[in-house]
Amino acid sequence: MIAFKLALRNLIGAGLRTWLNVFILSLAYVMIIWHRGFLDGWQNQAKRDTIQWEIGGGQYWHPVYDPYDPFALQNSHGTIPPAFGDLVKNRMATPVLITRGTIYPEGRMISVLIKGLNPEQAIIQIPASQLADTTDGVPAVIGKRMAKHTGLQVGDYVTVRWRDTHGTFDAREIRIADIFQTNDSAVDNAQIWISLPQMQSMLQMPNEATVIISSPKRTQPLPDQPWIWHSQDDLLADINNIIKSKSIGGSVMYVILMALAMLAIFDTQVLSLFKRQREIGTHIALGMTRGQVIRLFTVEGAMHGILAALMGAVYGIPLLRYQAIYGFQLPAATDDYGITMADKIYPIYSLTLVVVTVALILVVVTFISYWPTRRISKMNPTDAIRGKIQ
Repeated sequence: MIAFKLALRNLIGAGLRTWLNVFILSLAYVMIIWHRGFLDGWQNQAKRDTIQWEIGGGQYWHPVYDPYDPFALQNSHGTIPPAFGDLVKNRMATPVLITRGTIYPEGRMISVLIKGLNPEQAIIQIPASQLADTTDGVPAVIGKRMAKHTGLQVGDYVTVRWRDTHGTFDAREIRIADIFQTNDSAVDNAQIWISLPQMQSMLQMPNEATVIISSPKRTQPLPDQPWIWHSQDDLLADINNIIKSKSIGGSVMYVILMALAMLAIFDTQVLSLFKRQREIGTHIALGMTRGQVIRLFTVEGAMHGILAALMGAVYGIPLLRYQAIYGFQLPAATDDYGITMADKIYPIYSLTLVVVTVALILVVVTFISYWPTRRISKMNPTDAIRGKIQ
């Protein structure tokens, strides 16, 4: 307690120098917590949106299907395995048939993916119920990005051309029945969704599919299936890798902030050794051991971290709480990045994140404070009182 009281008195007596160091260190606290919370919020939203709009509880792929190989898509279809019959009937799985096509809005030619989806499915949030009404042509739904790119609106008709299972080109007009808003661009960009039975008829592929999406309630694969199972973790790997790379990039900012704060504290401790040598010599002459004096200066340096945590809490808690409630608005250009990203990111600040960040910085500050004070152990009390340090 004596060391703590003396350290606090010395810090307050140092005036502006102390509070500048404390403010810089508090910025490190707030910025590290904010950036990590932003990434955690983005990752949580991206995973939730991807599961709800695209992957469900996992997917079974036709053995030939490769989403990154457009040339394989023509042969990436097959009869739905009998084992999936009950799952589809009980709405625990839904098949999707995928092929390439071309649309001609306003005289332009745009390549698209045509995807067939069961109108009765409720596994992903595509508004498939809009595909059931076939009284007025072939209904289709598209995303907001697709609508913006093509200029299509609800009720518009557009010609779509495709190649059937025999390699023959065919074309038909489709009607835009609905335009949906989603954060997952993987089900939006350059894609048109139509009824699965209608698409199977158009392509002459009865009871065939390319992908079977499992319900989020069923995340385990069926045994002994010829189709390839991809779990949620497999399908979310890209998002996890993006977040990981952003975390590594953010560490540069952490290092800069920490270096500024640590340099200021280190300089303060070194300056104290020269400026307060008479005080150090007096403490030792009055009976304090060198270990006690070293402990005093170490506690004094570590107090910067404690005061910084308190100062950071004063302005950091309201700021971070505001963003956690109202979100962080992203620029409009992020909509075209091709990754799952909402218009607003709601950061997540867990207790573990706050405790680990504070503890880490306190440990680093304490070490930086102790390092220069080791010189005290080599002091001669008489020389120190006379103002000389060997």
